[in-house]
Amino acid sequence: MPAAPVAAATAPAEMPKPAGLIAGSLIEDPEKVEDPDREWKLCAGAVPAMLLLAVAFHSFELGHFVQRTFLTMPVHELGHALAAWFSGFGAIPTLWHTKVSEARGIGTPLLLLGLLGFLVVRAWRAQNHALVALGGALIVVQAVCTLGIKPKTAEMLIVFGGDAVGMMLAAALMGSFFFGKGSDLYKGGLRWGFLAIGAAAYVDMFEVWMAARRDTGRIPFGEQEGGALSDATRLVDDFGWTGEELVRRHFVLGVVCLVAVLAVWAWGVWRAWRTAKDTG
Repeated sequence: MPAAPVAAATAPAEMPKPAGLIAGSLIEDPEKVEDPDREWKLCAGAVPAMLLLAVAFHSFELGHFVQRTFLTMPVHELGHALAAWFSGFGAIPTLWHTKVSEARGIGTPLLLLGLLGFLVVRAWRAQNHALVALGGALIVVQAVCTLGIKPKTAEMLIVFGGDAVGMMLAAALMGSFFFGKGSDLYKGGLRWGFLAIGAAAYVDMFEVWMAARRDTGRIPFGEQEGGALSDATRLVDDFGWTGEELVRRHFVLGVVCLVAVLAVWAWGVWRAWRTAKDTG
């Protein structure tokens, strides 16, 4: 029997291209865990425990300060930036403020479209139809927000996006706990960091609007750091929202985000339990 070529036995594994690392982590989702039984128990308890921990931190002054400054603020500002990028505006999120370009440009829409297209192609090659559908839906959202709405409306969405898109992003961070198993994100423990950031940011943002339904004095009117008007003030003064509309829209979106997280949590626990049962 002829010997196998030495090169075939000793050739190093192909290194992933840097541009594909993030996409690969999202797309490749093998159920390769060291202890499936332990994994499904972690999946069952991680989200409820982290949300309760976030509520506990939110309940006292120092914890709330740390939570808002280091966890909520980056997610909130990234919410503004994402709303701007999907609306065709350049944006740079910074501490307590997101710098948004005065007019739509060409570079930002093309860059975002290229990134989304790259992810869709990667997902298609990996036969991940769910991610293909998600990427396609995001491209449609970009097209509508960039080409289908007026700049004034886009400006309103960017202002609304701080807490609105911020809560959506926080929900996505919590949901990411159940994806990418077998990837570097999973093995390195980053999923715990994403879960903690998402839970803290969601609780902090949603609590404001939940409390404002009972006490309108909790609506964050006034000025922010640096003297700029708050998002709530701008939505009322610049775009004609009523206080009732302001609270209702934020609250309803927060509830939708929570329902989405609970749905993903239930699916993730069931999936992990089934894997543990099949391998046990």
